[in-house]
Parts: sequence; C-alpha cells; structure tokens
Amino acid sequence: MPRLRTLAYIFVLCILALPAYADDIVVNTGSPDGLMATASRPSSPGKMEIETGDDFVLTQTTNIVGGTFTGLLPLGVSLSDITGVTVEFYHVFPVDSTNPPNNLVPTRVNSPSDMEFADRSTTSSNLSFTATVLNSNFTAANSVVNGIACSGSPPNCFTGGEGPVTGQEVQFSFLIDAETLPADHYFFVPQVELSAGDFLWLSAPKPIAPPGIPFPPGATDLQTWIRNSDLDPNWVRVGTDVTHQGPFNASFSLVAPEPCTLLLTGAGLIALILKRRAT
Repeated sequence: MPRLRTLAYIFVLCILALPAYADDIVVNTGSPDGLMATASRPSSPGKMEIETGDDFVLTQTTNIVGGTFTGLLPLGVSLSDITGVTVEFYHVFPVDSTNPPNNLVPTRVNSPSDMEFADRSTTSSNLSFTATVLNSNFTAANSVVNGIACSGSPPNCFTGGEGPVTGQEVQFSFLIDAETLPADHYFFVPQVELSAGDFLWLSAPKPIAPPGIPFPPGATDLQTWIRNSDLDPNWVRVGTDVTHQGPFNASFSLVAPEPCTLLLTGAGLIALILKRRAT
C-alpha cells in the first residue's frame, strides 16, 4: 500500500503542475514575420517536388511526437483542398550525402543533407493533422516557387523571387509516430499537397524572437534552404542565393511528450501490476 500511496502523490503533483495530456515544446522558431513565403510540396501530376527546410538543435535524445508549421494557402482554396501532408527530417551536410559535392550550387556548407533519414506522411498513415485559418488575408513581401535554378561557373542562383503573395495564413498541427532523435543539429521539412494551387511556408524572425525559443548556447541558427527536383541532391539558400535578402528562418515548432505524461503512464502500469499482485 505505501507504493500505491506514492503513486497517488505522483499523480496529484503532475495534475497540479500541468495537464496530463500536455506536450513539451522543444523547438519553436516563432510566428510568421511577413517577409518570405516558399513553396514546399510533394511531386504530383504536372508539378515537380519542392522542399523547403529550416534547422533546429536538440541537446539531448528527444522523442518528437508532433508540432506545427504555418504557411499560406491560396485565396479561395478551402481546407478541404488539402490532400496530403508530409514531414521529413534531414541531417546537416555532409551526413547522408555524397562528399565532396558536385559544385553545381554556391555551397553545401550548413545545408540539409542529400536525402532525408526519416519521414512521416498521411499517405503512410503515420501522420495526422488539423489545419486552422489564422488570418484570411495575409501578405508576404516576397515568395519563391518556380525561381529555383543555378547556372554558370561559379554557380549563380539569383532569381530575386516571385514577389509579394497574398493568401490565407494557416497553421498545421500534426501528430506523428514518435521519431527518436539523438542530440544533434537537424533540418525539418514539411510539405503540403493541394488539389489546387501551392502551399507556401512562411518565414519567421531571424534571430528568433518571442514567442520563439532561442537556439541553445553555442549552437548556430542556420538559414532556410530550398530545392526542387531539378536541383536535387543540392540545396540553395533562400536568402543568400535566391533572393539576396534575409537570411530567413521558417515558422514551425516541434513537441515531445511532457514528462508528467510519461510519469502518469508508467505510474498507471505499475499500479495495475500491484493491484493484480494484491489479488
């Protein structure tokens, strides 16, 4: 019985501290700043794949179970026109990459790696999501969709972007089968498929500002990178290479199970075992 009393204390303390269903935000780059919007979509008939990635740092092994990202849907498109969502995780080059690179882009230093090491998607049924309209009319000062290309030697990737874009500011909240990530530096890449138009991921302040969470001391907050199928396996910097603006972050957060959630789950299992032994 003393053990059951201890478990009861744990339960009460957790309930008083935070709701048992809460998750711990481990990464948050902050809210959109209205400066940049970049396409990020899977391939579909008539459209090549585009990936936009932004980085994050973990200081300890972490189980990522979900998060959010915020972007634009075209005006006139409804949430029912969202046909799929994918999130990918990349290491930082040169992990998972051909090294040395092929020198077809200005640099691969601090870029995402050639290929992802993990992904979750609605197609594979290991990701679920909800989408919420935050603002029915939101404008970003510049955008990058089709202007992703490099030419010449040394490579020149400047296109300037495609100018201002207005759409619906939508936040995607997603849950995934847990991805256990050791302490390291990573890139996060969300993609949204629409039945009409393109999803554009919105930029966030760089350096990170509240409600964002600053990078850990000693870690460098890298900028947003982008590529399409023609550029693959290479990536280019949205700010430094494509638009000569920025550099930019992108608006997203990642969450891990809140400690009390784990304690309560374990406590419940132990209590069940003790009860069975008592009977």
